[in-house]
Amino acid sequence: MVDSKTQERLKEIKRSFRLLMNGETSKSMREKGMDYHLNWGVSFIDLKTMAADYGKDYSLAVELWKENIRECKILATLIMPPEEMAPDLAELWMEQTPTQEIAEMLAFNLFQYLDYAPAMAFEWVSNASPLYQICGYQIISRWISQYGAPDERGVCELIDQAHAALGDESVAVRHAAYNCLQRLASVGEEYAKIVNAALRDIGVEV
Repeated sequence: MVDSKTQERLKEIKRSFRLLMNGETSKSMREKGMDYHLNWGVSFIDLKTMAADYGKDYSLAVELWKENIRECKILATLIMPPEEMAPDLAELWMEQTPTQEIAEMLAFNLFQYLDYAPAMAFEWVSNASPLYQICGYQIISRWISQYGAPDERGVCELIDQAHAALGDESVAVRHAAYNCLQRLASVGEEYAKIVNAALRDIGVEV
């Protein structure tokens, strides 16, 4: 049962999209294959401002995510308190992710801050779904930038998965995997040598 305060906030947020809508942006997204049930074309900057106004709110984030509306799902990633997101809920949201944009928003705005993010991300990069892989590589990239390289086993696993992903038919998957390897190589010369040696057989250098 959703409390009345959350219901009113949800209605208020959905009404506000009309004032911020950008028809040209929405049209451009549709033409690029970003097919949402409803897309107002509201900018990420405006959505971040809205999220800051409402603050972290678990109940509101859950209700926003249920809406098949681009702006609602992005706001949900910004408003959900990371410390309150259980692994099963993270898995559910990923399962319900409709587009590459939302997969990336989940990684950048929310999933990278979860304590269990690395283990989850390594599972996802081996998933058959391109959206899972994209999200997984984005999370790992963010963790490397903040905390440095994984342990030896993690490095080997990441390189093996990314090596295979560089041959994927999805350009977005290839791009996410390549960027992740670049981030790993940027940790230091030793890692750059390891990455490039592993990719030599497919003629790729980072």
